[in-house]
Amino acid sequence: MKKLLIVDDEPNIVMSLEYAFQKQNYNVFIARDGSEALKIMEQEIPDLVILDIMMPQVDGYETIARIKDNPAFAKAKIIFLSAKNKAADIEKGLSLGADLYFTKPFSVKKLITAVNDLIRI
Repeated sequence: MKKLLIVDDEPNIVMSLEYAFQKQNYNVFIARDGSEALKIMEQEIPDLVILDIMMPQVDGYETIARIKDNPAFAKAKIIFLSAKNKAADIEKGLSLGADLYFTKPFSVKKLITAVNDLIRI
């Protein structure tokens, strides 16, 4: 079973994504901010991380930097999912190593397709 880590501080987004991906037979882990995400990643190295940018304590930019600095997490794919929708924000997210960048509001169906394509289920 593929492992997916959802990192977002918005409960409605977390709940809807958790439900949608569990229906797709993913083992889903939830973190509310970057520091919680990094702790989970030490225990359960996910195949893919869906990562918000604007979160309390450790934001998405800092989180992706820490993920990319750790060789143990090297194979994890990363999708930014953020309300930050300016071209400069998207460019920054991709330049930090994200595989894809989705802006909120988003299509859950398109996100599921993108996740499946990235980790080739």
